[in-house]
Amino acid sequence: MKKPSRFARAQRMTIVNGILPLAVSIVVLQLWLFTATVNAYLGGDMSVALPAAIVSLLCLGLNVGLLRYLHRLG
Repeated sequence: MKKPSRFARAQRMTIVNGILPLAVSIVVLQLWLFTATVNAYLGGDMSVALPAAIVSLLCLGLNVGLLRYLHRLG
């Protein structure tokens, strides 16, 4: 049996509408990071690849965490 939500429908929509711009911002940051990393790598700077990969995984973790929160919310 599904547990009833502690938030009303309007409150859940407000939370979703707040999380959505945050998730989009993280994805845009990740795309910018990828572009800057590829540009640096093609320019011969190999030292940025590992830190960029770590930050990109952090961004992925943040978005997965937000998605899991939304699934528990509903």
